[in-house]
Amino acid sequence: MMNGNESAQSMTLGDVEVIRVVEWHAPFLPASDFFPGTGPEVWKDNEDWLAPDHWEPSSGLMVTALQSWVLRSGGRTVLVDTGVGNGRERPGMGPFHQARSDFLDLLARAGVRPQDVDVVVNTHLHVDHVGWNTVDVDGQWVPAFPNAQYLIPVADDFHYGPDNAYGNGAHEADRLIYEDSIAPIHQAGQAVLWDAHHRIDEHLTLESAPGHTPGSSVLRLASGGDRAVFVGDLLHSPVQILDPCLNSNACLAPEQAVASRRRILGRAADERELLVPAHFGGAGALEVRRNSAGFALGPWAAAGPAKGSSASE
Repeated sequence: MMNGNESAQSMTLGDVEVIRVVEWHAPFLPASDFFPGTGPEVWKDNEDWLAPDHWEPSSGLMVTALQSWVLRSGGRTVLVDTGVGNGRERPGMGPFHQARSDFLDLLARAGVRPQDVDVVVNTHLHVDHVGWNTVDVDGQWVPAFPNAQYLIPVADDFHYGPDNAYGNGAHEADRLIYEDSIAPIHQAGQAVLWDAHHRIDEHLTLESAPGHTPGSSVLRLASGGDRAVFVGDLLHSPVQILDPCLNSNACLAPEQAVASRRRILGRAADERELLVPAHFGGAGALEVRRNSAGFALGPWAAAGPAKGSSASE
């Protein structure tokens, strides 16, 4: 059972309201397994700020948040990534197999109804980013957001779809993920495939950042004097800011992932973009600084209750 947050948090960047919706925040996998090749010193040396939001010293487990971001921009509602979903067959995928969560209720508490969503962004097509693309209606998977365009990276759609035999057949779950969370979007005529760059509106632009998956992407926000970049799975832990060469065990093209990570971190530092990853706990977003060793953590973001929320706790 996955437990969501009790209320949504929000911040305003220029003319864009940013709402954070957390589906799950808990210890997940041993840090050394999630980041192969890292020794215990990486975590111990940074324990004072990694614990408790990003690492659990007593168990050595990395602490992970599964979260989505709602952007109210230009009169439209944009949902960035859709979590794990309910009742999905995900053999071999641990807590994602037949998971349950109250994600749609969390959105409702933030004042977002399914019919209100105009655009869904899947930063890439991994299990924990596409699960609420669809819902089960009378035994059929149908789009959860009936009025939305779903923006899907073309390279991931090819790799994880039938054209490339569902991720080259590496994992049986990849076929199931595509069949219940992506194929119904195509069948409903709501899928928009894009490559390289895609402008959503005057404030929001999608950009390819491959490596984690072939179509991994980031979403850039520029409004007034504020800047942010929603990086999906470019980073899973803040330790990757200190060492951008650290790849997760799910990065399909490690060298390409490192190159994308360095490029995005460098631009975030130079342009003062707020860095907004998919899986950071705590405040969930932070600034990045350059230093003599490469990059350092800047201030964490401050957020308050979402304006439209109606938390019942």
